[in-house]
Amino acid sequence: MADEEKTDSGEGAAAPKKGKLKLIIAVAGLLVVLGAGGGGWFVFMRGHGEEQHAEAPSPKPPSFVDVPDMLVNLVGAPGERVQYLKLKLVLEVKEEKQAEAIKPALPRVTDLFQTYMRELRPSDLNGSAGLFRLKEELTKRVNLAVTPNQVNAVLFKEVVIQ
Repeated sequence: MADEEKTDSGEGAAAPKKGKLKLIIAVAGLLVVLGAGGGGWFVFMRGHGEEQHAEAPSPKPPSFVDVPDMLVNLVGAPGERVQYLKLKLVLEVKEEKQAEAIKPALPRVTDLFQTYMRELRPSDLNGSAGLFRLKEELTKRVNLAVTPNQVNAVLFKEVVIQ
């Protein structure tokens, strides 16, 4: 019986040690998780409301260059009535000095626009997609004519197809 009591007491002592070990591991894991969370908060969240951002300077408003009004006849099938395209355009540039540099090249720009638009058919200008393609093509052509200056966009003031 004495042997049985010794083995029982040996097994009984091992059980509380395993329970304490599990408790210590769980507490250590909890401390690691809390420490990582606190460290993350400290690095990422601390002081975000207190930061002062340098204000960016307000962008300069773009400058505009008026292009003379254009009236061209559109290509049609033989026997159809002749249709005309009337455009009032403006060129958008970044700065006033670019606008002044482009003005001497306006006759060349007008010539490029006229020769391109005389090849258009009325179906080329149908809908907003047609006008968008026209705008993109005119922007590409004006940028070729005024190099090294650059035009940001060709803007329509008036478009009439008659």
